[in-house]
Amino acid sequence: MDLAGEYNNRARVPDHPAVISRWHAEAKAYREATSCELDIAYGALARNRFDFFPAGSGGQGPLVVFIHGGYWLNFDKSVFSHVSRGPNTHGLDVAVPSYTLCPEITIPGIIDEMRQFCLFLGRRYGRPLVVTGHSAGGHLAAAMAATDWQLYGARPDLVRACLSVSGLFDLRPLMATPMNDSLHLTATDAVAASPLFWPVPDGGALDSWVGADESFEFLRQARSLPAAWAGLGRPCRYEAVAGENHFTIGDLLSRPDHPMTLRLVELAAT
Repeated sequence: MDLAGEYNNRARVPDHPAVISRWHAEAKAYREATSCELDIAYGALARNRFDFFPAGSGGQGPLVVFIHGGYWLNFDKSVFSHVSRGPNTHGLDVAVPSYTLCPEITIPGIIDEMRQFCLFLGRRYGRPLVVTGHSAGGHLAAAMAATDWQLYGARPDLVRACLSVSGLFDLRPLMATPMNDSLHLTATDAVAASPLFWPVPDGGALDSWVGADESFEFLRQARSLPAAWAGLGRPCRYEAVAGENHFTIGDLLSRPDHPMTLRLVELAAT
């Protein structure tokens, strides 16, 4: 199998620049149209910042976290502000963080930053979290769902549920791709950063959604974690969305009536 080709989403989707340009434009428009709070610090590093998009619900109920993708190498929170539109429309507040990118940091280091972020939200808002994210963000969302929060002095249900979009749960194949020149994954780090191999603490539901037009490897990855966790008794769901590729699926949560958004709302209500 050509692993480099399987994981090269930009080559597989020639019109990806237009999709990314739309992300930037819609994100900027949503920030300008809403009463959001920008660049809140959750840590000491330059990219340890998040944007908060309130729904006007008075701070009740779970808080949605959306973690951006970009193969841990690209983008920041500002590219995905508009994904808050769907959850906001249904009364859910949304927090969108940035994190330090590789190669300045390792992927296990990014996982630690996202844990720091979730713990910060727990202290600041005192509410459970529903974590979602796209691509590398889908991986990080699953890592948050697989974390035993009691080990960090937090409530065990800090992360109530997870909806991972095009997530990667076994990072070992990336070692065979050119990306690893920047990711610097070792065999040890690849296993340590893969939620598929972690003990599964008690917790809420896990959804794994993926574009039906994505590569064999992304479809395989998307199936792998819910299959493993369901076998251990955790409620899981897998969805391949017809007609969507790796990029077009990235911001479907911006659509209030899309089935993915409605499922996120359902997870928040459980």
